[in-house]
Amino acid sequence: MKEKIIRQESGRVISSSRDKTITVLIERKVKHPMYKKILRRSSKIHAHDENNESTAGDLVTIQECRPISKSKSWKLVNVIEKNIEIN
Repeated sequence: MKEKIIRQESGRVISSSRDKTITVLIERKVKHPMYKKILRRSSKIHAHDENNESTAGDLVTIQECRPISKSKSWKLVNVIEKNIEIN
């Protein structure tokens, strides 16, 4: 039996206003097939944050999991870098 490959991505939290849910922006760079220019592509993913430990601006790692709701099938693994705001 094959072992399931669990995908992990890292990205920036752009919203954490909902309870136990964060929105993560994942950016990647791809080369245009004809013009060879480097383009930035991004995806917004909703992830489950059980303890509400991340805030907007944090760099996080998320992992694919079973569907938790209609739009959430990723969960927070850890916070790589906290956003530090100086006011």
